[in-house]
Amino acid sequence: MSGSQTIEIEGKRLKLTNLEKVLYPDTGFTKGQMIDYYARIAPVLIPQLAGRPLTLKRYPEGVEKEFFFEKNATQYRPEWVQTAPIWSEGNRRTVNYLLADDLPTLLWIANLASLELHPSLSLARKIEQPTVIAFDLDPGPPANVVECCQVALWLRDIFEHLGLRSFPKTSGSKGLQVYVPMNTPTTYGATKPFAHALAGLLEDEHRELVVSDMSKEQRTKKVFVDWSQNDQHKTTIAVYSLRARSHPTVSTPVTWEEVEHALKKKDASLLVFEARQVLERVGKRGDLFEPVLTLKQRLPKLPGMAESPSQGTESEPAEPGADHPRKGSERAARTRSAAKKKARKV
Repeated sequence: MSGSQTIEIEGKRLKLTNLEKVLYPDTGFTKGQMIDYYARIAPVLIPQLAGRPLTLKRYPEGVEKEFFFEKNATQYRPEWVQTAPIWSEGNRRTVNYLLADDLPTLLWIANLASLELHPSLSLARKIEQPTVIAFDLDPGPPANVVECCQVALWLRDIFEHLGLRSFPKTSGSKGLQVYVPMNTPTTYGATKPFAHALAGLLEDEHRELVVSDMSKEQRTKKVFVDWSQNDQHKTTIAVYSLRARSHPTVSTPVTWEEVEHALKKKDASLLVFEARQVLERVGKRGDLFEPVLTLKQRLPKLPGMAESPSQGTESEPAEPGADHPRKGSERAARTRSAAKKKARKV
């Protein structure tokens, strides 16, 4: 590609700049290739982003240089780029989040060198209502994604015994993520204690491998089950988003059979996918994460599980609030006990 091009797409004119700039020095992957990837993956990515407040992680000079998060939409955006005004308790002001609802907007965002896309677990129109429960499985070296596979399968078994379907995806970085679609009325005040309790249950049953505490000192050789993502203050890497690693890896939906196979072979490379591979996978398999958008499930009513107070609406990576110390959370302990009774030990 040449240095810049002006294109017309879906009736919108868009200038793409610095297309020859290398964003991934180890592979020579350029900004033009990054934009091309997002254009090609758009049919399955846009439905996953549509209507959700979006935080951008921008790398103007590539993955080896400085980056920054951007929540508030720049005033220099095209008039056709849509935003969602959401009150931020932390900043005491309204933040205008971008909505990547169409292809022109997605490509405009990509042209900002927004390698990573971090949407809310909620739709902007119902910001207090998450549509999914998310678990981020983060391995502490020398553990890797293979150990995450084992923990993910334990989680799957718990959900199956609670009558819930779950869907795995790679983080595109070091670990795995497991999503449990809801798409029914609920709140973070219900989903976060539930996620916290299940993380604690896994830790109780598998202390040799699982940790649910935020302290990094405890994570060596273990998998941290990050339940705290279930918060209005948090965002999670989007499925099909690129990651800022040495190679253009992607947060990729996988099947449970692939997770089982990677664990059996003890081969972390089986769950690493780059942009080209993901496009090929979608061409052959379709969107493995499509059910996350449509499947309706309800949070199980577990004895002793009380809803916590509602939280704010700020969508930004941040430390969780008062529920964060697992040992200090009586609510999580009660829910964990109830989950033990309802789901068999795994």
